Amino acid sequence: MQPQDWFLSAAERGNPDSSLPVWCDGNLVEPLVHGATYFDRLVSEVRELREGDHLFFTDWRGDPDERLRDGGPTIAELLADAARRGVVVKGLIWRSHLDKLAYSEEENRHLGDEVAAAGGEVLLDQRVRRGGSHHQKLVVLRHPDRPERDIAFAGGIDLCHSRRDDGDHHGDPQAVAMARAYGDNPPWHDVQLALRGPVVGALDLTFRERWTDPAPLDQHGPISTIRDRLRGADLHADRLPPQPPDPPPCGPHRVQVLRTYPAMRPAYGFAERGEQTVARGYTKAIQRARRLIYLEDQYLWSKEVAKLFADALRDNPGLHLVAVVPRHPDVDGRLALPPNQVGREQAIALCREAAADRVHVFDVENHAGTPVYVHAKVCVVDDVWCSVGSDNFNRRSWTHDSELSCAVLDDTHDERAPHDPAGLGDGARRFPRDLRLALWREHLDHSDDEDLLDPESAVRAISAAADALRNWHRGGRVGPRPPGRLLPHETSRLPWHRRLWAVPTYRLVYDPDGRAWRDRRAGTW
Repeated sequence: MQPQDWFLSAAERGNPDSSLPVWCDGNLVEPLVHGATYFDRLVSEVRELREGDHLFFTDWRGDPDERLRDGGPTIAELLADAARRGVVVKGLIWRSHLDKLAYSEEENRHLGDEVAAAGGEVLLDQRVRRGGSHHQKLVVLRHPDRPERDIAFAGGIDLCHSRRDDGDHHGDPQAVAMARAYGDNPPWHDVQLALRGPVVGALDLTFRERWTDPAPLDQHGPISTIRDRLRGADLHADRLPPQPPDPPPCGPHRVQVLRTYPAMRPAYGFAERGEQTVARGYTKAIQRARRLIYLEDQYLWSKEVAKLFADALRDNPGLHLVAVVPRHPDVDGRLALPPNQVGREQAIALCREAAADRVHVFDVENHAGTPVYVHAKVCVVDDVWCSVGSDNFNRRSWTHDSELSCAVLDDTHDERAPHDPAGLGDGARRFPRDLRLALWREHLDHSDDEDLLDPESAVRAISAAADALRNWHRGGRVGPRPPGRLLPHETSRLPWHRRLWAVPTYRLVYDPDGRAWRDRRAGTW
C-alpha cells in the first residue's frame, strides 16, 4: 500500500497558502469512544502541564461549569488552574448566536472571562461566512522541554454540556435541551482521537494559523463589536510563544490532517480561496472503496455527498454502505423539524436508488429504549482508511463552516481473515479495523469479533440484530430483550406542501454552500 493511493497529494490538497504537511508519518493514534473517556483523559494530561508548556484549543461551544469527572474539575477550573501554574493557555471559540436562540454566546463568553482572570486568553471568533460557524474541536498540549509528552485531541466532542456520557448511555447529568424523544438527559454517542507524534505539530500549526490571522474577530456588523468593546472584551490576540519542533516519531500511524475553510471576504490568510481537503479526502477514499464503507454521522445530508456514495455503490457491486445516525433530529417544532428531515430523506433515497439491498442505515437506543443521539463523525473504508473529526457528511461541513478531521493509515497489517477485504493488495490494517469492531461490539452487545470481520458476514450480523430488536418492539416487547442497540432507521417523504418550503430552507439555511462560485459551477470541491 502506498500512502498516496489513499491520502491527498500536495497538489490534490489545493491550498498553497498553508504550510501544513501533506501528511505526517510515525504517529500513535488512540480512539477515545465517549465523552466521559475523553474528558477523563484530558484532565490527566492537562494536570501534567508545567510552567512554560502550551495549552491551545478551538471549539464550537465551551461551557465553563461542565464537569469533566463526577467530582470535577469543571472545564473552567481545569483551564484556569493550568494558567495559574504558568501554562500558556490560548483558546478560540465560535462567537455564536444568542443563548435565547438555543446557542451559546453567553456560555462561551463566561469561559473566556474565567480563564482570562487566571492569566490565559480565550477569544470569541466570528471570522466565518454569514450563517456559518467555527466547528473544529481541537486541544493541543505541548511540552517544549519534553516533546515526547506532546499530545493533541481532535474529533467530534465539544467542551460543553451533554457530552460526558459513557457506554451505558444514560446521558450527561449536565444536559442541553433537545427534542423530547431524547428525554431530560439525552444519551450521547461520540468519538475523539488522542494523537502523539509529528502530527501534533501539524495540529499546533492549524491553531496558530487561525490565532494569528489578522482579520477582525467579529465581521458581522458593528453593533456586536461596539457591545464587546463596551464590555471590555478581548478583541485582539496576543503573541504566541514560538512553535516548538515537531515531537519525535512514536508509532506506526500515518495521519493526514483534513480541514474545511470557506471562501471568505476578507479571505483567510492561510486559505485565501478556502480549503476543502475534508471533502477531497473523503472523495478519494470512498472512490477506492470496494467492500464496506462504515459511517457514524450526526446528519448524513446533502445530495452532493450522497451522490459520492451512490456512484461508488454503482461502480462496485460488492460494496456495502453501513451508516449509524440519530433516530430523530435534535430539535422539535413545526418550523425546525421538516428541514432537518428532508435532507437525510433525500440522501438515503439517492443511495438506495443506486443499490437498495446494499444500503443499511441504523439508529441507536440504550437498553432502556431511549434513543441515543449520534454526534460522532467516523468513516472506515475497507478496514484500511479511516477518519474521525468534527465534520459531518453534509455540504455545510464540506464547504461552509470550519472543520477539522484526521485521516489515519496504519503500517500494521491485521492478521485476521480476511487479510485483504478489498482485494486491492492494501491488506486489512489494525487501527481502522479495531475502531470499527469496537464500535460494532458496543452497538451489538457482542463480546467477540468472529462474525464481524468479513464484510458480508458483518452486514448480515448487524442487520439481523437490528431486525430482531425492531420485531421485539413491534411485538409488544414480549420475552427477553434481544441483544444489541441498533434499529433499522426509518425515513418518510414529507408531503408536497411541506416540501415546498422545507427543501429551499434546508438548502439555503441548514446546508449552505461555502465554495467559490467557479467551484459551484464546476461541481467540484
